[in-house]
Amino acid sequence: MQNETKKNYFWWIVELSVPSAVYNLHHNEERLSTIAALTDAMGSEIFTEPDFYGNERLFLRASYSGALGIDDVIYMLQFILEDNNFFGIEITRCYKIENQAWDTQHYDAFPPLPVGKGLIVMAPWHEDEEIPDGRMPIYIYPASAFGTGYHESTQIALSLLEEIVRTGDTILDVGTGTGILFITALKLGADKAIARDIDPDTLTEARRNMNLNGINPKVCELSEGDLLKGFSGQVNILTANILLNPNITLLPDVKRVLKPKGFAIFSGMTKIESSMFISVLETSKLEIEREIRIGDWWGCRAVKAWG
Repeated sequence: MQNETKKNYFWWIVELSVPSAVYNLHHNEERLSTIAALTDAMGSEIFTEPDFYGNERLFLRASYSGALGIDDVIYMLQFILEDNNFFGIEITRCYKIENQAWDTQHYDAFPPLPVGKGLIVMAPWHEDEEIPDGRMPIYIYPASAFGTGYHESTQIALSLLEEIVRTGDTILDVGTGTGILFITALKLGADKAIARDIDPDTLTEARRNMNLNGINPKVCELSEGDLLKGFSGQVNILTANILLNPNITLLPDVKRVLKPKGFAIFSGMTKIESSMFISVLETSKLEIEREIRIGDWWGCRAVKAWG
């Protein structure tokens, strides 16, 4: 019976492409790799092929768990492709590969991951494993929402966050995804979390991860929201592990929502994009207190500028 069930396992394969005439090869490879990482593709490859007219195109072939609906996968990709950083990239085709033991590979793809000085991100099926001394587990179910902890941008945000959380803090997590950032803050001692995401479906994932970590729902306010639109309170910590353009759009409102000695953490950007972000940040009466780079990815922690 078990072997017969396994025949129903499959992967969704989605191919995206971009003409070689748009930017250069290295930049396009980086952009396609970023899409695979942001969508938590279970596997990916980049290759070139000529199109119908003989012009070279660069392709990303990304695989996603059959546990996801194909509509959810396409919606997730289309949402990301709306960002100007991915100009010229389009979804070329999608199809199903049958009889793949995606469930086993899915489990193996998410081993316990030490992050920062004292955190370890763990999928729930590892909860019975021994926790390394000095590490606090953050249990996150890898699903379609952003922020499993296995991408460099999330690791940057977690590292910047764990250094500054204080007892009694309130955190505002913009574009919360899986909820990994506000959950970590609460486990580190913050008193309250406010989490917002433009996609209401991700809030279900955040609730599931709250439950995995024993977070009392009363200390967290989850809501659908576009960046800081309609938010009027003040917080000790703001986190935004999102893309460059949303981060830039967010900047003018950050100072008004931060308490006097508050911190704002920004991630989800590449090192190449950092100079553009920094130039806008400096006009928003914020100053960078700390930066972290992991691979090609960059993030920073900012405070209110004097004057």
